[in-house]
Amino acid sequence: MTEMILNTTKTVRELALEVPNATRVFERLKIDYCCGGGRNIEEACQSVGVRLDELSRLLDEAGAIREDSRDFARGPLSDLIRHILDTHHVYTREESARIQALLEKVCRKHGENHPHLPGLRELFLRLDADLQPHLLKEEQILFPYILRLEAAADAGTPAPFAPFGTVGNPVRMMVFEHDTAGDLLREIRAAASDFRAPDDACMSFRALYQALEAFEQDLHQHIHLENNVLFPRAVELEKP
Repeated sequence: MTEMILNTTKTVRELALEVPNATRVFERLKIDYCCGGGRNIEEACQSVGVRLDELSRLLDEAGAIREDSRDFARGPLSDLIRHILDTHHVYTREESARIQALLEKVCRKHGENHPHLPGLRELFLRLDADLQPHLLKEEQILFPYILRLEAAADAGTPAPFAPFGTVGNPVRMMVFEHDTAGDLLREIRAAASDFRAPDDACMSFRALYQALEAFEQDLHQHIHLENNVLFPRAVELEKP
């Protein structure tokens, strides 16, 4: 199999949108494709110490895997919003509650021998405190407006009244909050030693680290779909 030739001037965001399952590879290599999607491929590889030919090989291998055939870059925004709500918002709320319970249990049992655990718990609580109102603002304000915006575009009528001025205003706020969440995810990973459980970790301790890593990966995909697909398309829709 011939490896794909990477255009190193493309951004990480562009590659994530163009190549099937590129985000799987970016997760594996720790390349930030959600909040840091504006960097070009060469810069992104240099930042994590990955060779371009290695990235090319892994992208070729991942191209054969397709978990979801829907094209969110071109399909109705209503489908993308429904996917975000049903998949990522539900997951975030359910897993956050489970992780907090695991953190309390593991801190009680292992906190004395592993003094990093209380700090890890505080970081995750900060992340959850940021995410919960963020999800509500999307569900109650931004997403309903985007749906009205798309309906108006489909009907050929003017864009609906936006009490926040333009859709770009709440989008900028959501992106800022995504950046904050991304920073907290990096702090959580560092505090948890890249989610490598210590030798004396019990099953709950190991389950906690597995859950935190899965939560990180889901939130990365969640932010990618909003920052790199939904929000740019919504802003484009509002243009006269």
